[in-house]
Amino acid sequence: MEPSKQEVPKLMETPPNISNDSSASEKGEATRQQQLPNNRYALTVDEVIEQHIGALGFAQILHAVLVSIAWIFDAQTTLISIFSDAQPAARLLATGAIVEGASLCGLASGEWEWIGSKSDTVVSEWNLICQHKFLVAVPSTLFFIGSLFGSGVYGYLADSWFGRKKTLLLSCVLTFVTAFAISFSPNVWVYAFLRFANGFFRSGIGSCCIVLATEIVGKKWRGQVGQYGFFFFTLGFLSLPLMAYLERKSWRNLYRIISFLPLGYAVCLLPFAYESPRWLLVKGRNKEAMVVLKKLARLNGKQLPADLSLVDPIPERDDQTSSSEKFWKTKWAVKRIIMVMMAGFGSGFVYYGIQLNAENLNFNLYLTVAVNALMEFPAVFIGSFLLGVMNRRPLFSNSSYLAGVACLLCAVLSIHRVIRAISVAKWLQLAVEAVGFMASSTAYDVLYVYCVELFPTNVRNTAVSLLRQAFMLGASAAPLLVALGRESAMMSFIVFGVASVLSGVVSLWLRETRNAPLYETLAQQGKAEEIENETIMST
Repeated sequence: MEPSKQEVPKLMETPPNISNDSSASEKGEATRQQQLPNNRYALTVDEVIEQHIGALGFAQILHAVLVSIAWIFDAQTTLISIFSDAQPAARLLATGAIVEGASLCGLASGEWEWIGSKSDTVVSEWNLICQHKFLVAVPSTLFFIGSLFGSGVYGYLADSWFGRKKTLLLSCVLTFVTAFAISFSPNVWVYAFLRFANGFFRSGIGSCCIVLATEIVGKKWRGQVGQYGFFFFTLGFLSLPLMAYLERKSWRNLYRIISFLPLGYAVCLLPFAYESPRWLLVKGRNKEAMVVLKKLARLNGKQLPADLSLVDPIPERDDQTSSSEKFWKTKWAVKRIIMVMMAGFGSGFVYYGIQLNAENLNFNLYLTVAVNALMEFPAVFIGSFLLGVMNRRPLFSNSSYLAGVACLLCAVLSIHRVIRAISVAKWLQLAVEAVGFMASSTAYDVLYVYCVELFPTNVRNTAVSLLRQAFMLGASAAPLLVALGRESAMMSFIVFGVASVLSGVVSLWLRETRNAPLYETLAQQGKAEEIENETIMST
């Protein structure tokens, strides 16, 4: 029921910039209002969404879809190296027999040839085999290192100057430029440098997408909406085998095709997305934040009260200390981000490692990648369901444990004696690997949502970007292990398994966030959690 101008809302005792405790939120979160002159009243963004816009409606779903489409390009630029950097089969000129891997090293250049053309992959074009085999891992490793550095830069830009939407626009445009430039690489070193640049510039896509999608929905639906973005990442992943098969004769054309997609999105679709009202409010742009909230309400068939205004989460705006500086001076936030990044390192290492390690399974590469991509769909839907009924911490840790066990089973099934003893060992290994990848995908996706909820608005993009840096740091180590896996698949799977289990263990020290409110500032969240801890200790 909307308050009338004749009936002034009751002023609550709770300070307007401190969220109520979780028990109150579970019962519908008592209305917290601040009386203003001229019979106006103020609510937080959370309260406006829950009470007037709706926790999840047509407007939020449409906006989540619009911003999440960019995940498609994130997946394509990240995983394209599975095909562009693959080692094709070769054959002996004399007999036509197929030879692979180390078998080529003892042969003269005139005794064998690549099956297909030299332009199929970077390996065949630049002969990255034998003593040069580890050069294959350099471009992928540099791509993830570039993503590591870029995530920090984009996180700062998104939380400070540019905001979420402009940062996403910048990332999409520069992803197009660098991906297109890669297709003209004259040698492996230029290729590696441009992959580094491509990784740097595309790293703003994922963090901005998930923050933009989740900051305008009610707390009940944050986890599910956060998962929707990974559905589009899966679509991008699944599109790669098809595009790679159609362009299997030219890795350069494959890069040219995927380069134009983010440009088209930035020009045609992204302008219709909204900037985060939470970010606008934290930056003191209250009128713009209200405009966005009114548009969301209108699309949901509702209207905000005329006498409504927003609670300023930062009443003392003369403090010139930046959010990032405050972040690193806040003890609880530093401890928390370290634990998140440790868990993220293991998750990124395993998630990307299993995908890149597909070439070390005894199966057709296109089939294996397609199976992995298809397993992303149940991972997204199962993860969305479980986020609605389970706490974040056990969901992440148990998913990590399952992925670790699956990797260890793959290691056992890679032993030649086991392969010879079990006739269906290859199929069994593919099935176990698919289950392990699904579990690692669930853990990876859940950790993103978990991180969004662990930190307040003024440093949220920074925190998510730091998590993304940890993901990319883990991912940068994966190609080296995959290269080792060409000699010993069992050892690579063992390392992936142990890393996954350890990342699950680390998460046990993180705070539970299910149904918790999203705070706007570090001070606000710190004080609210301190009060909550004191309440728990006293009971």
